[in-house]
Amino acid sequence: MANERPLRRGWTTGACATAAAKAACTGLLTGDFPDPVEIQLPGGQRVGFALAETARRGDAASAGVVKDAGDDPDVTHGALVRATVSRGAPGSGVSFRAGPGVGVVTRPGLPLLPGEPAINPVPRQMIAQAIGEAAAAAGAPGDVVVEISIPGGEALAERTLNPRLGILGGLSILGTTGIVVPYSCSAWIHGIRNGIDVARAAGLQHVAGATGRTSETAVQALYDLPEIALIDMGDFVGGMLKHLRDHPIPRVSIAGGVAKITKLAQGRLDLHSKRGSADLAALAELAAGAGASAALTGRIPGANTVAECFELAREEGFALGEVVAARARGVAAEALRGVGVDLEVLIFDRQGALVARRGFAQGHAETSERNRRA
Repeated sequence: MANERPLRRGWTTGACATAAAKAACTGLLTGDFPDPVEIQLPGGQRVGFALAETARRGDAASAGVVKDAGDDPDVTHGALVRATVSRGAPGSGVSFRAGPGVGVVTRPGLPLLPGEPAINPVPRQMIAQAIGEAAAAAGAPGDVVVEISIPGGEALAERTLNPRLGILGGLSILGTTGIVVPYSCSAWIHGIRNGIDVARAAGLQHVAGATGRTSETAVQALYDLPEIALIDMGDFVGGMLKHLRDHPIPRVSIAGGVAKITKLAQGRLDLHSKRGSADLAALAELAAGAGASAALTGRIPGANTVAECFELAREEGFALGEVVAARARGVAAEALRGVGVDLEVLIFDRQGALVARRGFAQGHAETSERNRRA
């Protein structure tokens, strides 16, 4: 609508942690907590954050910032991001610890080594810069230990990909710009890349990207795949294939429902509904080219949904799913041409029953055994 307000942007956990760390460091070195506290974002913007809490206890100081994710449906919106800063050994610089509610990396393949707190590289750089500013203003060395915590973060992390990626005990401190763009696909693409990287580091030979929970559960059961072999692809099949092109895994399954895979068959690599619905006229042409009756191809364009088209085909005994799966596999295979990835596409119905598959169908027991051993 013309009078709709623009979506409000917010701040990443990395930006909030940076602001809290700078305020806590200033409080430790001077006894005063700046409120609001100003930090510099990676793009050069300087922004201020209000403090939700401050405290000094012995040789440490802490400050907290409540995360505002704007209009983005972020699980960390409203969470308190707390930084506790204590003095470090002379010459040690800035070191990081995971406090309660912040996870620890336990698997290889992520930007951080196993055993490290899940505070990503860009937030670490932001925090180190902010600590440097606070130390310079106080005329003191910036050798400190920064502990980031998020009360309730362990429970919130169960609603993220962290457990699957091997980040245990809480949330990650994320962000490359400091700014949350509402409904941006960047965070999802980041998760896809992390999932692939973790699977590769574990030596897995087979991963599966699924458009939703039903297809993910079904493909996992079909191949007895471990959790880390499941890539939460969502609508971003193109994003997954792009990363696989540069970081290949020998076998890749793409699993989804009838509507999403039909859109892939029609050449779409972003399957989100905002990109449009499947073209039923084009689906009728595809069916006709594969030998469907004139009666069926005449009814498909007038159907309400892709699922209804599949039901009409089933009533006539025409394997529309196999035709769509074959075309979808061709689209995906073109994106991976020359890479040497063995690819399959599977279509599941709303109950998780297999409708159609095209691509590798044999040898999955051997692959699953290799994945379990890895």
